[in-house]
Amino acid sequence: MNKLKFIKQILGVFVGSAIMAMGLNMFLIPNRIAAGGVSGLGVILFHLLNIPVGLTILVFNIPLFILAMKFLGIKSVFRSLSGTIFLSVLVELLAPLPTLTTDLLLATIYGGIVLGIGLGLVFRSGGSTGGTALAAQLLNFFRGFSVGQGILGIDFLIIAIAGIAFSAELAMYALISLFVTSKVIDFVQEGLSLAKACFIISNHPREISKSILTELDRGVTLLKGQGGYTGEDKEILLCVVSQSEVTRLKRIVWDRDPHSFVIVSNVQEVLGEGFHQP
Repeated sequence: MNKLKFIKQILGVFVGSAIMAMGLNMFLIPNRIAAGGVSGLGVILFHLLNIPVGLTILVFNIPLFILAMKFLGIKSVFRSLSGTIFLSVLVELLAPLPTLTTDLLLATIYGGIVLGIGLGLVFRSGGSTGGTALAAQLLNFFRGFSVGQGILGIDFLIIAIAGIAFSAELAMYALISLFVTSKVIDFVQEGLSLAKACFIISNHPREISKSILTELDRGVTLLKGQGGYTGEDKEILLCVVSQSEVTRLKRIVWDRDPHSFVIVSNVQEVLGEGFHQP
């Protein structure tokens, strides 16, 4: 099972790296959009010095790997190694892919989407493509910056270099692409959740709980609470349902207690029985 899991992870990193390479070659590289990261630096060097993007990714990651192994340990490097090798090789193998658009806005948005899908798959498979993530970890070790601050700072630095090398307009497009990529990464990792979390405050919690269990076939958790004004102990119901079940849940609650207080909120991801399995 461990071997099968490892193979699935490596396959996921490979597929994600291939999708990233497609996004770079079909949208970002030909339109000079350097959306942060070592790949963004590769775009800059490719257009200024004709250095292959894959070579830049590999060469700039080598010293990062060496430093990371020395100061952060081999585990921090191992997860990034396969992704870095896959991406650097696949960017060059897929270089003959056609440029799908020369419209800068379309290239920015769709390049960011495709790159985000690929990077999201890599992260979801437990991998990484090294680059700014490793550099940010090293900055955290040496200077105490948080990893998030490090990644943001390095990405902005690379985009600023692109603004000097190309134009301020292309740097602004790169910022848009970086934003799109980050949002798509979140979407790929967390998924499109249509679940809702419902908190129910009522004077008849047991009756409502029983009705939810029998009529909706959903689990209910009883939380201990206390009224801020009355100081009375209360039982608060927590129930997670699908979007299509919200109306039925509210009807069940108000049929049993018209004076109940219900809070319905969006849930980013739900794992477990009745929902996605981890």
